[in-house]
Amino acid sequence: MKQVALITGGTRGIGLGIAQALAELGCDLVLCGTRAAAMVEETIASLGKPGSQVFYVQANIADRSARHQLLQAVRKQCGRIDLLINNAGIGPRTRSDILEATEESFDEVWNTNLRGPYFLTQSVARWMIEQKQAAPDFRGCIVNISSVSAEIASVNRGEYCISKAGVAMATKLWAARLGEFGIPVYEVRPGIIQTDMTSGVAAKYDQLIATGITVQPRWGTPEDVGRAVAALARGDFPYSSGSVFMVDGGMTVQRI
Repeated sequence: MKQVALITGGTRGIGLGIAQALAELGCDLVLCGTRAAAMVEETIASLGKPGSQVFYVQANIADRSARHQLLQAVRKQCGRIDLLINNAGIGPRTRSDILEATEESFDEVWNTNLRGPYFLTQSVARWMIEQKQAAPDFRGCIVNISSVSAEIASVNRGEYCISKAGVAMATKLWAARLGEFGIPVYEVRPGIIQTDMTSGVAAKYDQLIATGITVQPRWGTPEDVGRAVAALARGDFPYSSGSVFMVDGGMTVQRI
């Protein structure tokens, strides 16, 4: 039976790279995002493979009712869920020094990057446990897309760093809780990835890469992240639940 993968923020950037990789694996895909369906029609069509299905659900995962409607749509369209990829995330609308940042910005980033995925995982985990109890050979998997900002401080976007540090701990918590059910939970931690989110600071990162911030002197791509997620989805790391998989070109390698 085909695996069904739910990818939040799956129609552009890192999420699209993941969707493309899982489509190549032959998964049926449910992608969600905040844009209207008409705006992503071409993207959805491009992901379709013979014998596979791709669905789009407009949903803001920061909203409780939207998360409920999203999972109701997955149940109706697919009847199961095998893979959850918590990818949707935002940066602050304005990068502000932590001495000046606002509570409103903190709340917006926190709700999308941590609170929403945490409770979406809770609902999906319960559903996966039901499936495991009904069919012992069921193989679920949850992957959280974090960031090197979980450990590297950026004082002009503290709310983003704190949210990603929370995602790192959430991965450990869910891995510990779901171990008895054989449902692994992983964290993929990208570095400098070329997406629309980083386009506004491309010159800054070009300079940092040129001066050696990464071991591998290039931008990362959504495809790099997608390949890592596909390996986890295939079950290539069955004894590594709770682990962090770095996709950062060696950015976090300490050097002297």
